[in-house]
Amino acid sequence: MNAPWLGLGTLSVDQGLTLALLIGVGFGWFLERGGLGNARKLAGQFYLTDLTVLKVMFSAIITAMLGLFWLSKLGYVDLTLIYLPPTFLAPQLVGGLVFGFGFVMGGLCPGTSCVAAASGRIDGMMLLVGMLFGVFIFNEIYPLFTEFYASTPLGQVTLAEQFDLSHGLLVFAIVAMGLGAFVMAEYLENRNRN
Repeated sequence: MNAPWLGLGTLSVDQGLTLALLIGVGFGWFLERGGLGNARKLAGQFYLTDLTVLKVMFSAIITAMLGLFWLSKLGYVDLTLIYLPPTFLAPQLVGGLVFGFGFVMGGLCPGTSCVAAASGRIDGMMLLVGMLFGVFIFNEIYPLFTEFYASTPLGQVTLAEQFDLSHGLLVFAIVAMGLGAFVMAEYLENRNRN
């Protein structure tokens, strides 16, 4: 096995953080080049007039998934060394709703607000300030939510285990779903532009 580099000790923690920073800056650059630092473009997602977000994110998910799947099959990546965060169903559902509400209200998600702020957009800067303020407030009131935060633990859950599927079949199903989503996105964009 050659990867993950940090899990196998090939990279030090400092080298891993430096690599993560470079990958993050590169990803942010590509998001900006794709127009995803613009709240109006992201709002098109909710009106079904511009589904760039769906296409970019599904492309990233499928690319990473296929890369990890084939690299593990070829013996280059040990998937058991990749950290899988545990699932806490209720708090993560609430977190998803809060995230979605903020996305709809601000027109940017945390990543794209950083991209917007870095490119000088005032709305991105304000959203970034709001996010940091929200993190500070949550940290201050966290003791009130400690019990809820740890409620409904399911452990480290994967879709393959949850639906009793082989990894290969799950990868095939998600790729097929992604291709279907791309076709539907093009159809909706064309229909709603006219």
